[in-house]
This record gives sequence, C-alpha cells and structure tokens, in this order.
Amino acid sequence: MNFEQWLQMFSSVIGGLGIFLYGMKNMSDGLQAVAGERLRRMIGAVTGNRLMGTAVGTTVTGIIQSSSVTTVMVVSMVNAGLMTLKQAIPVIFGANIGTTVTAWIMAYSLTQYGLPLLGIAVFFFLFSKNDKVRFTAMIIVGLGMVFFGLDLMSKGLSPLKKMPEFEAWFHRFSASGLYDYPGIIKCILTGAIVTAVVQSSSATVGITMALAGTGLINFYTAAGLVLGENIGTTITAFFASLGTTTNAKRSAYAHMLFNTLGVVWLTPLFPFYIQFVLWFLTRVLGCELPDTPVYADNTVSYPYSQKAIAVSHSWFNIVNVLFFLPWVGPYSKFLMWLVPDRKVPDTPRLTHLDVRIFDTGAIDLEQSRKEIQRMAAVCRKAMDTLRDVLQDAHADRKRLDEIFQMENDLDVMQKEIVEFLGHVMIGNVSHEMVDEGRRQVRMADEYESISDYITAILKLRLKMRDSNQHLSQEAKQEVLELHDTAVQFIDLINTIGADGRGDADFLSEAQTRGNSITSFMKECRNRHLARLGDGKATPLNSLIYTDMLTAYRRIKDHVYNIAEVLAGEK
Repeated sequence: MNFEQWLQMFSSVIGGLGIFLYGMKNMSDGLQAVAGERLRRMIGAVTGNRLMGTAVGTTVTGIIQSSSVTTVMVVSMVNAGLMTLKQAIPVIFGANIGTTVTAWIMAYSLTQYGLPLLGIAVFFFLFSKNDKVRFTAMIIVGLGMVFFGLDLMSKGLSPLKKMPEFEAWFHRFSASGLYDYPGIIKCILTGAIVTAVVQSSSATVGITMALAGTGLINFYTAAGLVLGENIGTTITAFFASLGTTTNAKRSAYAHMLFNTLGVVWLTPLFPFYIQFVLWFLTRVLGCELPDTPVYADNTVSYPYSQKAIAVSHSWFNIVNVLFFLPWVGPYSKFLMWLVPDRKVPDTPRLTHLDVRIFDTGAIDLEQSRKEIQRMAAVCRKAMDTLRDVLQDAHADRKRLDEIFQMENDLDVMQKEIVEFLGHVMIGNVSHEMVDEGRRQVRMADEYESISDYITAILKLRLKMRDSNQHLSQEAKQEVLELHDTAVQFIDLINTIGADGRGDADFLSEAQTRGNSITSFMKECRNRHLARLGDGKATPLNSLIYTDMLTAYRRIKDHVYNIAEVLAGEK
C-alpha cells in the first residue's frame, strides 16, 4: 500500500469513529430530551427492591445509551446521600444489561441507509420549531451517524485483510478456537486496555463489530474482546469516584468488581458459553453461523458475526446479573470490608452536584431537584430551632449558632445549585428542561430568602434580650401561634415540592393559607398597638415586635412564591 492508500484508510477509520461517537452522543441527547420526565420519575422510583433497581438501571441505560453515564450518576447519588450502597448495586447491575442495546442497534444496522437517514432528519432538526419533532429528529440523525460511521470504519478496515503482515499481527492477539485459552486471555486484556483508554465500550464494541464484519477477526476473538471491553468500561466510574465519599467509592468498586469477576468466572466456561451463544443465534434468532460470508457488490462481509457479538454481549451481562443479584446483601458487606470507613470522617459537603461528571439533562435536573428538597428540609429545621429560641428566653448559644450556620449553609447551597443549573441549561436540552431549570433556580432563591428572614427574627429576639426588653405573655403567645401557622404553610409547600408539581386547587389553597397568615399578622399588630396605647409595652419593644411580625409576613410571601412556581404560574 502506498502513502495515499494509507492516508485514505486512516481517514476512513478515524473519521468513521468520530462520526460514530458523535452519533451516539446525538442519540443520547435526543432520547434524554424526549424521555426526560420519565427518566426523572424512574430515578426517583429506586428503592430497596433489587428487581426494581435492576429494571431502572436497564431502562435508563437503554435510553441514554451509556452505562458509564448511569454508573457515574449512581456514584454521584450515593456521594450525595440520596441513594444507599445497597440500592445502588442493582442499578449498576441493570446498567450493564442496558448498555447492550447499543450492540443490537449496530448489529441490525442498515448501513446503506445511514446517509439518507442523516440527511432527511437534519432538515427536521434544523427547521422544525416543535421541540418533540426536533429532538426526535436528533435521535434519527444520531442513528444515521452511527450507521454511517460504522460503514466508514468497515470500509476503511477492509483493505487490511489483503495484507499478510497485518493478518499475522492480528493473529498474535486472537483466539484460534473455543479452547485457545491463551488467545482468549490476550483478547480479554486487549479489549480491557483499549476500552479503558477510549472510555467508551460502545465505541470499542463498534470497532470490534467492524473488524468481525470484514472478516479481519473471527467470532471467538470478537467474543473475547467484548468480555475485556466490559472490564475496561468501568474505568469511567472509578475516575468519577475519586475525591468522593467512602460509599461512592464502594459503588464504583461494585461496578468494577461485578464486571471483572463476571469475566473471571466465565472465562473457564468460555467454550460452553460460546456454544450457547451460537445455539441462541441459530435456533432462536434464525441466523446463520458467524463465519458465514455474504457476497454483495464484489465484496464479502460477515454480518452474522455482528449479530453473534450482540448476543454474546447481552448474555454475558444477563447471566452475570442473574448470578450476582441474589447476593446483593453479602456483596455490599464485602464492599464495606474492602473499602472501610475512614478514621477521619468524610468532609461534609453542602451539595453534591458536580458539573464535571454529569452529561444527562434529565438526571441533572433530578439531582438538583433533590438538593432543593434538602434546602427545604434545612429551612424547616431552622424554623423548629427558632421556635425553641422564641419560647426559651435563655436558650444556649449552641442553639443560636445552629440557626446562623443553617442560614450560611443555605446561602452556599443556593449558589452551588444556581451555578450547576446554569451549566445544565446551556447544554443541548429541550425548552421544557430549560423551564424546569428556571423554576428550580427560583425555588432555590426563595428558600434562601426564607432563611434570611428566619435569621432576621432571631437577631430581633437577641436585640430584645440585649436591651433587656421582654415580650408579654400575650405577645409571646401571638408570635408562637403565627410561627406555627407559617410552619404549617411551609410543610404544605414542601410536601407538594417532594411529590411533584401542584395544580390550580393547590394554588388556591396556598393563597387561602397565605391570606389567613396576613390577616392574623395584622390582628397581632393591632393588638400590640392597643397594648402600646395602654402603656403595657415600650416603644422599643413595640418596634422590635412589629419587625418580627413583618419578617413572618415576608416568609409567607416567599413560601407563596414557591407555591406559584410549583403550580406553573411563574
């Protein structure tokens, strides 16, 4: 081969790989945008039920087309304390099944239709103003790019088959038959290393299919490479766990060990495993054997080998999940032994949102939504602590410092959430996701403002104590009653915020509650002015007391603003 032929081959392979990867990205983004709300509901449905966790992991990964993203998401959720290790493990198991969807898409690709699909869908993507149409078109654009990229790689690699030196080189890293264990182990190691470098098992599976489809490697070699690729893909979750909590590290190791141990126990059974794969291919799918050639346009290809690779990829993960799933409990205990708790506790963090490791808009919004729920819980706790301080004129300094610390924490949480959502909204997301992001920004602002007024009431109480002023028993009872009414209002809003979006009836009830708080605040103020006129209160006492009432009214206003956001009014 001369230099020009080498350059053409290199351009086809590297260009095809780039188009393939970008197509996978477009498919993932489009699918996330179309199924965003369903993704969020599925993530929120993860419980201690291992079958449910496995189903969620399988479905989410099948949608976003990346087990790496799913496992990174799980590591992040465990790091945030939003999911336990025992809940995370089945999701990771399911992610390994879900990622095999990519192989099936490639196995049944109609490569000749890649460019027409790409060309037609681009027009809808560029010129349609309907979000669903645009993102559906993005999915088809991605699918066309995957087919076209795979076709380019296959054509680019085909000249190598005519070169004896390359064929000899490939034989050094190939398995010659079912019982060629040294060759199989070489293939496993090669697949693991290449995938760890590329950090995409979809890409390496695609390359493997291209090599097998042109006849450069046999099916036994391809099956060994796929086993290794399942190990190599775990490196992404490992990198994501660096600098995280102990439990997050355990989640990453759960993924690594699951795939690694699966390959280890399956390798001695490789001949029986391959025979089962071939039986499934021929008897269930009705296909020919992998080494059956297909002649077309003066070229020879081996499409059945690509289907066999998809079968082997799927069954490896399915069998591995069935093997490990009954042992989730002991497996989590083993991981706790393997990664023991630190002698120095993990440094607490205010939020666990990290823009470096998120690339799924729907999941990003679910994470930020849960962080806003944490803000709501902190506000609620601050209100409880404030009530104790209002009731006890001699509350110790520790209780006072708790409120100041919570207010400071909420300031930082708001800042981190807003920065995170800013990153999410500039990505390739739908208008619906942008609107949801804006609503979350607004809610974070409102909760932070509530904490400011909680602190303001505390400062007024301290000012009263320092100036040797005292609330009368009647005034104190009024403040506590107003406080309890505000807390009930916050509880109503927090409950709706945790369950989902509100409706018109919810907003009407919130408006009624808010008006009653305003009316009661005015009653308290009028009573106090009467006490002031009777000489039962000092002017300074009156000023501090009315400022307290005003602060509660401001808290009510911010709570009602959150209700409007939840009802879709703002």
